[in-house]
Amino acid sequence: MGSHGAEEPLTAQPERDLYRDTWLRYLGYANEVGESFRAIVPVSLVWLSYGVATTYVTADAVDKGKKAAAANAHEKDRTTRVTVAVVDTFVWQALASVAIPGFTINRICATSLFLLGSMTRWPLPVRKWTTTAIGLSAIPFIIKPIDRSVDFLMDSSLRKLYSTEEKPSS
Repeated sequence: MGSHGAEEPLTAQPERDLYRDTWLRYLGYANEVGESFRAIVPVSLVWLSYGVATTYVTADAVDKGKKAAAANAHEKDRTTRVTVAVVDTFVWQALASVAIPGFTINRICATSLFLLGSMTRWPLPVRKWTTTAIGLSAIPFIIKPIDRSVDFLMDSSLRKLYSTEEKPSS
């Protein structure tokens, strides 16, 4: 209630992004988890984790395309804006959620398994589980630097080609 007894207007809540603001976001990290477990699970499960992450990336890109289509329903450059939204989201997510972190965790795990094998006398199962723990614990530390690097990469390359004035959200 305001000072004159009238109700104050409600402020508009920002729209919640299903793919970025809910638990679905964690599906984008499925391949990092898969890479962390590579030493102890069949490789087919690792590839399945990439399938989950890629499905997430694709669904987010389609969602951003639909939102761009709805927001630009009557504009003459609607197709261009939708294409930019889909391509930008897909490329950004493919790099920041799948390719770069998957490679990074893979190398962290491979290096740790090698080093544990050459520097300890631990049994192989202990080395493999330690490698998995190292990979899982590295995930939170690589996310923000990779996201920032992909933003820089996209801003310095692909996004320079876009003819729209505003930068798509990543």
